[in-house]
Amino acid sequence: MKKQISVVGAVIVRDGLILCAQRGAQGNLPGMWEFPGGKIEPGETPRDALAREIYEELHCTVAVGELVATTTHEYDFAIIELTTFYCELLDGTPVLTEHEAVCWLPPEQLMMLEWALADVPAVQIIEKAMTS
Repeated sequence: MKKQISVVGAVIVRDGLILCAQRGAQGNLPGMWEFPGGKIEPGETPRDALAREIYEELHCTVAVGELVATTTHEYDFAIIELTTFYCELLDGTPVLTEHEAVCWLPPEQLMMLEWALADVPAVQIIEKAMTS
């Protein structure tokens, strides 16, 4: 039986651009792009976990907004349940502590990146919502 892991991802929007984060060479899914975030700890709400993770990973403060999507994807290492939320950057400039790179892209260019498969449904929802 594969491990099930609940994670959250931040769709940080600034000036119509979306923050995309590239996973480092170490660990699972090396080099893939994702929405920054991480695991939900016991006793945390998804929104609380996301605010904490963004502060830890990027040294930024965000206001967690509306739900984008919850998707489940089975990887070879685990079953990931990813819940993404729109977020507003309140304070800070993203600092790379865990990621290889970050970039800001307009919604219509998001699919040019190689996304982790759990993130793809959210990418498609955002692209449709922000370009229509």
